[in-house]
Amino acid sequence: MLDLLEWQKKLQPDILENLNRRFDILQFIRVSAPVGRRTIAAALHISERVLRSEVELFKEQNLLRVKSGGMDLTEEGRTLLDQLGPSMQNISGRTQLERELQQFLHIPHVIVTSGNSDAQPWVKKEMSRACVDEMIQTLCPEDVVAVAGGTTLATLAESVTPHPNLKQVTFVPARGGLGENVDLQSNTISAALARSANAHYRLLHVPDQVSDLAYESLTQEPGIQELLELIRSPRMVLHSVGDAYTMATRRNADEEKLDRLKNLNAVAESFGYYFDGKGNVVQKEKTVGLQLDELGERQKVVTIAGGASKADAIIAYMTYRPSDLLITDEGAAEAIQSFATLN
Repeated sequence: MLDLLEWQKKLQPDILENLNRRFDILQFIRVSAPVGRRTIAAALHISERVLRSEVELFKEQNLLRVKSGGMDLTEEGRTLLDQLGPSMQNISGRTQLERELQQFLHIPHVIVTSGNSDAQPWVKKEMSRACVDEMIQTLCPEDVVAVAGGTTLATLAESVTPHPNLKQVTFVPARGGLGENVDLQSNTISAALARSANAHYRLLHVPDQVSDLAYESLTQEPGIQELLELIRSPRMVLHSVGDAYTMATRRNADEEKLDRLKNLNAVAESFGYYFDGKGNVVQKEKTVGLQLDELGERQKVVTIAGGASKADAIIAYMTYRPSDLLITDEGAAEAIQSFATLN
């Protein structure tokens, strides 16, 4: 197919531009449906005139349907996207990006989606869709999935739909409650994932960060002990990586702690661990739940993080402990590629 496209480009130089634009429009409709023209045009920076002609083409080809509530893909449209996906990864250069990131970050598998979630929030939905596919392919009935918190995982919870492979799965929070928006907490996201998948869930009703004395007391409770054993031996772990300062601020850190993180050159946070640019742990919170150093070979660790602003954080975290799968976007992938080239 690539050879054919190279010949076609000589006769029609804008063929790839048109192909990429149409693929992006269909992708956006898939993750955002039902959706209207104005929303699509604003999100993808396409004029409504151009979008109108593309929509007419898609309707003629039976790729989408238009209803009063907005547009959605037909079954034929979804099938086309699935079949075109691998070729579009090659054509766009994302397959090469995936290989380069696998080598640089020492990760067995990397998935790079289109876009930059810093500027295009809908890109998180595309990363979430890739994660849902991975869950369906990997999980079996009775498996346990430990889920961290944050905005990216909250988007994932909105992207799951019922599937036989997920029906008997149990979702558990990777950590206790955080001092942040309840919608972004592990408990909330675990429950939302389970409800969307028609699966099971358990909740950890304890604070996330506690004193040594409180930690010892809480972990001696029989009910908490039983749940912690479940949380610490999952089949899959889903988490993101955040900028150190942003995450500390979100968790209501005081000025002293924020200054300390700055002085320690912390750039990344995950699982309550703060990392500098070289992947060294510079600070660790006393948290109730899954500890990063407890992860073993049995767990499949999936990191979902995108946006060019996350590049430093992703590199720092992966230097400390490479995941089994990184799902990211072009914004972060290209920034990581640039760093690798310079170093």
